[in-house]
Amino acid sequence: MKLSIIVPVLNEAAGIEAALEALAPLRARGHELLVVDGGSADGTPALAAPFADRVLAAPRGRASQMNCGAAAASGDALVFLHADTRLPPEAERRIEAALASRRHGWGRFDVRIEGRSRLLATVAFCMNLRSRLSGIATGDQAMFASRATFDAVGGFPAIALMEDIEFSRKAKRISAPACLHARVTTSGRRWEREGVLRTVVLMWRLRLAYFLGTRPDALAGRYRFKA
Repeated sequence: MKLSIIVPVLNEAAGIEAALEALAPLRARGHELLVVDGGSADGTPALAAPFADRVLAAPRGRASQMNCGAAAASGDALVFLHADTRLPPEAERRIEAALASRRHGWGRFDVRIEGRSRLLATVAFCMNLRSRLSGIATGDQAMFASRATFDAVGGFPAIALMEDIEFSRKAKRISAPACLHARVTTSGRRWEREGVLRTVVLMWRLRLAYFLGTRPDALAGRYRFKA
């Protein structure tokens, strides 16, 4: 199974080289790495080019960027990875095993949040538990899907926020997600920059407003950390 790893980026010059270097072993084993830039002003595309199979450009917004990468991908399965998230060891084997089962056409990893605050471990625990109980995945968990499932869902919806939640809702109608216990490691910079509790409250308020019917473009204005 060939994986296409799709990394949406925006102004990630400080860490993009290290992020893509971590994926070099996967490329060496024949998997594909696509970086999709949303209009960076700091030279991110040029820095990414030596480490990726292709660097693409798309309108700003994770949904449009990830859909652009998926359209250009040649793999049997698609992996959507944030630039500040690292895959666990043997990620490819775990994804292949999950998608080889007839039970799952998509899935995600558990997450570990890296940072100084001890509260981040609790945040990660709650994220993983909520996702396992609800069947809803978030972008921080390195979502993946077979090409067939991604196409059947119609890709990520063209909305400004909550595209991962909407994708999960539709994908659940096709199959249950593979909730892998192996953990990706993601940066806690968003939480620590504005305060862990403050960020958690903000995210819950946004999700509640979304479920109550607030339009994603209205919510995006409140989400100051969106890439």
